[in-house]
Amino acid sequence: MTMDILLPDGWVPPIGYSNGIAVDGGRLVFIAGQVGWDAQQRFASDQIAPQFAQALRNVLAVLAQAGGRPEHICRITAYCCDKPGYLAARKEIGPVWRALMGRHYPAMSMIFVADLLDSPGKIELEATAVVPA
Repeated sequence: MTMDILLPDGWVPPIGYSNGIAVDGGRLVFIAGQVGWDAQQRFASDQIAPQFAQALRNVLAVLAQAGGRPEHICRITAYCCDKPGYLAARKEIGPVWRALMGRHYPAMSMIFVADLLDSPGKIELEATAVVPA
């Protein structure tokens, strides 16, 4: 499997994500939105950074079930219902990202929404991965 980071000529490289990724070969894995609860669907925190960490661990657990690893993720979409809270938590989220994902930055989108289904969820992550055949 090959994964190429897409950066058009003349574009400034983005920080913390890729504009696009092209992948050849492998098994597509689509991971539903994961919130910051544990395996028994219990939230340990109502804060964004700990919920982000748990949501990302949940994404990686689902991916591992398909034989995948963090570097196989091509795309993550994040939905958050607290923009000021997210902006304030960014310094805490960075180290969580590096601990779980290393220096792999897939194509990402952050969408701010009015609310999430699972309360007191504040952030939800969904992902697409390509696991080598």
